[in-house]
Amino acid sequence: MTTPFHYEPGAAQGPVPPPECPAHGLGIGPGGLRRFYGPEAERDPHGLYDKLRAEHGTVAPVLLHGDVPAWLVLGHSENLHMTRTPSQFSRDSRRWRALQNGSVAPDHPLAPIFTWQPMCVFADGATHERLRGAVTDSMGRIDTRGVRRHVNRHSNRLVNDFCQEGRVDLVSQFAERLPMMVMCAIIGMPEEYSDRMVQAARDMTRGTATAVASNTYVLDALTRLVQRRRREPADDFATWLVEHPAGLNDQEVSEHLRLILIASYEATANLIANVLRMVLTDPRFRARLSGGHMTVPEAVEQTLWDEPPFTAVFGRWAVGDTELGGKQIKAGDALIVGIAPANTDPVVRPDLTADMAGNRAHLAFSGGPHECPGQDIGRAIADVGVDALLMRLPDLELAVEESELSWIGNIMGRHLVELPADFAARAPQDDKEPPSMGRPNPPRQDWEVQSTVRHTAPTPGRAPAAAPTGATATAVDESEGAAFAPSPVGRIPQQRGESAPARLWRAVSRWWSGS
Repeated sequence: MTTPFHYEPGAAQGPVPPPECPAHGLGIGPGGLRRFYGPEAERDPHGLYDKLRAEHGTVAPVLLHGDVPAWLVLGHSENLHMTRTPSQFSRDSRRWRALQNGSVAPDHPLAPIFTWQPMCVFADGATHERLRGAVTDSMGRIDTRGVRRHVNRHSNRLVNDFCQEGRVDLVSQFAERLPMMVMCAIIGMPEEYSDRMVQAARDMTRGTATAVASNTYVLDALTRLVQRRRREPADDFATWLVEHPAGLNDQEVSEHLRLILIASYEATANLIANVLRMVLTDPRFRARLSGGHMTVPEAVEQTLWDEPPFTAVFGRWAVGDTELGGKQIKAGDALIVGIAPANTDPVVRPDLTADMAGNRAHLAFSGGPHECPGQDIGRAIADVGVDALLMRLPDLELAVEESELSWIGNIMGRHLVELPADFAARAPQDDKEPPSMGRPNPPRQDWEVQSTVRHTAPTPGRAPAAAPTGATATAVDESEGAAFAPSPVGRIPQQRGESAPARLWRAVSRWWSGS
């Protein structure tokens, strides 16, 4: 069968620049293939998807770090077929031809992502069922109300750290910290929460020179936990995995704890940051959220369509020669699940501003037998965390121009570097109580939004169509809120009916009581 890859990794193509080399900024590599890493891919991933789609269709050849060839699957239906057909596209990375012939070294920057480990994410068939069953059964024992209480308490503690300052970076001081605090508590090692753990978790998936060392740091902490739980069982996720009837050994338990910790952390940190960015930069979105027409869970679902926490997942490996999206795939080829491009596939979303209320067909959590098992926990952390933050600081305003926001990216996603926001300073609160707005400052007529930032409604990589005139507000699950006619720049219409603080109080009472 034919292949667009005109060379194999390690062939005589001249020296390959190291991952950090400026030469990779060119965007085009050997054979004329586009690089799925480097400045162009990080700066404008949606632009890269559009170029690849125009050049190759729904399945495109790309280059990974070190100019290693792989296939990026762009189409929604093609991604579904790949993820739902493990008999053709395996999760066992040992099938990768580049690994078998030695052209991809064990210390490759993406090694923490693709190196085979004895866990469900690299297994298929009966082995996958056994390992994943232990994970899903243990997750089923997690007390949802207990998680919400953890999120509330930790959200309050984080807000207490900066509430008297009047300014906060919502990425480094909230979005990156809350998920790790909660996940460490759920897993059973709250004492391991630290800045170093947060940094290591972020570094592991970025393909950096320190990714392998960061992976070792996290795994060492989890190995210590597993050994401790063998001796001293407790009522936590680690103990449930250790004692599960599937009989996982210490290495299997440690690797699955790493999978749950890092996947849940990375996805939820990005999700919280993306939701908060939309709250602060899209006046239509904020109007629905604070005006009572969009709940925080609905806002989270919308973000999962437009800014999924993982933009791509590496990988799948072809079991044999096959065809996908009109391309001939050879046995041992590597493939990438294109989550973000699938969510913007013109076949599924010809108009990115169209209302998709009630549609959960996004691939934010992948699909098939390897669909993310921890998505409900991630949603709960984001839902409650964002709600608690907005309850405490309802007057948050973006502190810089929207155009000044920047991202850093990697093969799996892109992350906001900072999200600076201003608010009226407040006194700390008891972190054991449900969040509230505390002692009010002098009342503001425009408490929900009054920004000097010139807002534009964000879209994932394409210019938005004009919002239909005369459209009415509707509660949505996954739409971007484009059914609203735009409000005047930087201004939100007056609240209607019950005041927004009262609505928020009523909402927080419901989730505090577990309803």
